[in-house]
Amino acid sequence: MIVADRKSLEEIQEMIKPHRKLLIVGCKGCVTVCNVGGSKEVEILASALTIARKKENNEIEIDTTTIERQCDNEYVSQLKETVGNYDAVLSMACGVGPQFLSEYYREQKFYPAVNTTFFGGAVSHGIWEERCAGCGTCIIHDFDGICPIARCAKSLLHGPCGGSSNGLCEISKETICIWDAIVAKKIEQGRLEDLLKVRPAKDWRTARDGGPRRSIREELTR
Repeated sequence: MIVADRKSLEEIQEMIKPHRKLLIVGCKGCVTVCNVGGSKEVEILASALTIARKKENNEIEIDTTTIERQCDNEYVSQLKETVGNYDAVLSMACGVGPQFLSEYYREQKFYPAVNTTFFGGAVSHGIWEERCAGCGTCIIHDFDGICPIARCAKSLLHGPCGGSSNGLCEISKETICIWDAIVAKKIEQGRLEDLLKVRPAKDWRTARDGGPRRSIREELTR
């Protein structure tokens, strides 16, 4: 899933400073799962902003709503009856959400309330870790289902750098060296020779460096 963190209250206050009537829109997708932008977090932010503005003697009227997904115009369109009633809209979705809103409602002003961080999953309660870099050509089958692109600080594809110590990364010392984990798993399976295979250089044309990407499912567009 997409993992995000809410921006600081101070940063959000500064963004919406000129406005007196605000709509905060949450998303029931990934940001709900990571407890950042669901209906509960929307209400908490609305309360915090209301209190902060009262302290400044600059009161604000805030309404809230949470839609199924902000990355789908089918759900974004549900706001059309009300979105124009506000000075601005604060999106609590990942970075995709405010862009979809802005493209759909061209006359309105939209602000992001969260910072999108990575594709990952929950490793324990309240802790999420990155697992995918979205490079467009998945090769984790070569590494027993582990991704060295996203999980190696140097994105090395042909073995460890030699700088790790006691199984920990030399750059991020609280993080395991993912190549140590890959080698350990190969040893456990008796397949260490797999890593001796010469692999061609990865095709990076499907990664972000080629510009904004698009996925088309022809059977769904007809």
